[in-house]
Amino acid sequence: MSDPILLDVKEEIALLTLNRPERLNALSYELIDRLMAALDAVEVDRGVRAVILTGAGERAFSAGADIHEFSESVSRGTSIAVRDFVRRGQAMTARLETFMKPVIAAVNGLAFGGGCEITEAVHLAIASERASFGKPEINLGMPPTFGGTQRLPRLVGRKRALEFLLTGDPFPPQRALEIGLINAIVPHHELLPAARQLAQRVVRHSPLAVGAVITAVTRGLNMAIAEGLLVESEQFAALVPSHDLGEGLAAWRQRRAPNYRGA
Repeated sequence: MSDPILLDVKEEIALLTLNRPERLNALSYELIDRLMAALDAVEVDRGVRAVILTGAGERAFSAGADIHEFSESVSRGTSIAVRDFVRRGQAMTARLETFMKPVIAAVNGLAFGGGCEITEAVHLAIASERASFGKPEINLGMPPTFGGTQRLPRLVGRKRALEFLLTGDPFPPQRALEIGLINAIVPHHELLPAARQLAQRVVRHSPLAVGAVITAVTRGLNMAIAEGLLVESEQFAALVPSHDLGEGLAAWRQRRAPNYRGA
């Protein structure tokens, strides 16, 4: 059987591919576990500065959870379904959301259910003109369970989110761009180059500063602004003794490109 997660590192950017194209890259338990393991490996690899996440094949980024698999968990009762399905999926999206290196979704096709929740969780997202988004869990008689009832309203507003969550209707990339779910739409054949170009625009900066921005924004969204400002201050304070901050200031004064070390 093929590996459900493919990893390729080039020029400090890790490309992670959800690799179940025959099942529209459905999020099986094995795929989620392998994705988490890949993120663990990438996180400690100093040769990786950013991550691009995409789907294999021409049809789907991910059509969502593997319904056949989680149906088995549901049939075994509440505790099993929550443990094996809900907690696993929520851990995955939380990991992506708080990952210290920028994660960019390159949405190449269907992004339904869990696929849409991944898009909500990652830091940046670019979609192919062929992409399609949806929150179809209501059609199964259930709410989203990988964080979709919480992140989508925070991203796009309560009423917009409830429209998608309560109707289950799919929506095109143009609508996803309008509401702030994605950052850009590009021609299908330009998707990965565009995602890589966006990643390169980020990795030219200090990895410590990038991580501080991600942490401050992610934590601050769930706090009152006063608490969020304390997080912002803490993130800055941690950088004061670093090489990167001193180098960034020196390079600005000397009108040259900085040489960041991530330390």
